[in-house]
Amino acid sequence: MKEIKRVVLVTGSAGGIGRATVKLFSDKGWNVIGVDCRDFGEGFPADGLFIKADIADPSQFAFLFDKLKQFTGYLNAVVNNAAVQVSKPLVETTVEEWDMTIATNLRPVFIGARYAHPLLCTAGGGAIVNVSSVHAIQTSANIAAYATSKGGILALTRAMAIEFAPNNIRVNAVLPGAVDTPMLRNGMERGIQGGGTMVERLDNLARRTVNGRIGTPNEIAQAIYFLADNSQSSFMTGQALVVDGGATARLSTE
Repeated sequence: MKEIKRVVLVTGSAGGIGRATVKLFSDKGWNVIGVDCRDFGEGFPADGLFIKADIADPSQFAFLFDKLKQFTGYLNAVVNNAAVQVSKPLVETTVEEWDMTIATNLRPVFIGARYAHPLLCTAGGGAIVNVSSVHAIQTSANIAAYATSKGGILALTRAMAIEFAPNNIRVNAVLPGAVDTPMLRNGMERGIQGGGTMVERLDNLARRTVNGRIGTPNEIAQAIYFLADNSQSSFMTGQALVVDGGATARLSTE
């Protein structure tokens, strides 16, 4: 009898955390559907499907899910990971930059849920994992649009968990701290970790965590997989899993 493989949709799949998530799910035997506005390049799983689409544009969802339904008739999990970051003072942030951040980070979680819900129901239920951020609960200067979008994801996670529970769909959020990704390195241009080389700035950031280091994309992917896998987290829904090396555990006045 042919084994029915579990299927996961991962948005933002060409980024640091996205790539690690694609690899982990594939290594665990899932069929992976990746979505990103950038090319993935080499290395996407041969038994999966990569769709190039800009989900900041609501009209792209019909195209995306038409392609997806040609590949599969169901979904077991969705990982909402697409994100952009605007790093500048609030009063210098333009309306266009604010709207672009919300349109990329928050709105696709809402629209994607509407499209994915029937496919998760077809599978008898499943899991949605929303990648939020520690900036949803504690933040810093010059990142207001990003923090707002990630806070919205956290609120939406709770609302979705309540509404989707009757369909056996669990919804949780992962809140990564400082993780060594291209987005983090680009964000170092904000200068909040002082001057110096990139290595010096990252070292300065690492010293602010209890663990004394920044995280890796694979460590976040492991947390995402835990929340997506019903055999490990079946009694979790509506929750925020903070993965930040203990950064939010320490008093800022120390």
